[in-house]
Amino acid sequence: MARKDVFANITAPPGTSPERRATPGYATRGASRSMISSLNELAEKAALAEQNLVGEAVVELDTAVVENSFVSDRMGDDAAAYSDLLEAIRERGQDSPILVRPHPQKEGHYQIVFGHRRARAARDLGRPVRAVVKSVTDADHVIAQGQENSARENLSFIERATFAQKLLELGHDKKTIQSALSVDAPMLTRMLFVTGRVPAPIVAAIGPAKSVGRDRWIEFAQQVERPPVLSLVSDVVAGNAFKALESDGRFDLLTAELKRAARPARKPRAVAEWQSEDASVRAEFKGSGRAYSITLKSTDAARFGRFISENLERLHKEFVNASKAEGT
Repeated sequence: MARKDVFANITAPPGTSPERRATPGYATRGASRSMISSLNELAEKAALAEQNLVGEAVVELDTAVVENSFVSDRMGDDAAAYSDLLEAIRERGQDSPILVRPHPQKEGHYQIVFGHRRARAARDLGRPVRAVVKSVTDADHVIAQGQENSARENLSFIERATFAQKLLELGHDKKTIQSALSVDAPMLTRMLFVTGRVPAPIVAAIGPAKSVGRDRWIEFAQQVERPPVLSLVSDVVAGNAFKALESDGRFDLLTAELKRAARPARKPRAVAEWQSEDASVRAEFKGSGRAYSITLKSTDAARFGRFISENLERLHKEFVNASKAEGT
């Protein structure tokens, strides 16, 4: 489906902006409520970020000279959503421009601040992309990119956390990262707690995990930082069963395996063996609490078993008499 006009909240008269609604079925409690509140703030901040585009000239650029941002905020892409966008642009054209800046290293080239999917659609359709060109610093770049992209409400917790980690590694301070993601210091700390403990290859293998929220990722990170658990997770990730699943299913499989591994192992029952001199009968004895079993094997196992069953009364009397004798 076509992306809504990013200028709608700017050009509409005050009080006429449509109400922003939470995604249907999304739980509004705990960490989920906090995330929704953050996303609602992002909607307003994204509009403010794009307000700078009003009055700017919109130009058409050859997609061959338009490059992606120096930092990605997404893990993969929603193929169905992109297909809808592609068809919408094919039929009606590009509704709203993307924002680019002059490429800091390549003269005559541009770097996308936001609007990567629209640029990709234009490239796939063999059309120029409509864009506003603005000179912005790296810090302003990531703030505008983070706020506009997060405001779509479909970036998962781990995608946002990974974006935060990348910005930190690029040397951006935490205040800039907070502005880019519209989060407070405690939330950023939680994000970096997860990315600091779950190795990047594991995160990449799991993928965006759209339905997995903050609390489950934190619990997972607390477990993975233990070397034996990390070794188990690495083994599961390398397996075909893991690779055959979608992103959410991969996370669920890993957590299920961790729970299974955490269960205390059953203590093996004591096993004793006996074998007749001629090796015609072999017996295994297992005893635990109030239960005791005898398993007979080999050539004469069946006949010997019948003999025992037919003489149980006599054998029991001998047992009782022997017990009494031992007691005196």
